[in-house]
Amino acid sequence: MSNKHENSTVMERQEQRLKPPSMYKVVLLNDDYTPMDFVVNVLQEFFNKNREAAMQIMLKVHLDGKGICGIFPKDIAATKIDLVMTYAKQEGHPLQCVMEEI
Repeated sequence: MSNKHENSTVMERQEQRLKPPSMYKVVLLNDDYTPMDFVVNVLQEFFNKNREAAMQIMLKVHLDGKGICGIFPKDIAATKIDLVMTYAKQEGHPLQCVMEEI
């Protein structure tokens, strides 16, 4: 009886290992107060974007209301959001950063 249970547990573990983790988009949201330069800085510092890519994403946030910073597994996305939100708050900006499951 215990042998059957062990086999089903092993099968469940193998299925979990084979399934790729859910990925999440980290998205910056537009507001009327956060300076564009600050957003560019955030993209360079926290998402390793070069200046040109950071400028393009910042303009997308400004014009479309939101822009994708990157795609990550859930725990990394959550950590990046926490870092960005903490930094923005420390600097006195209301910048919002969220994640959306793909």
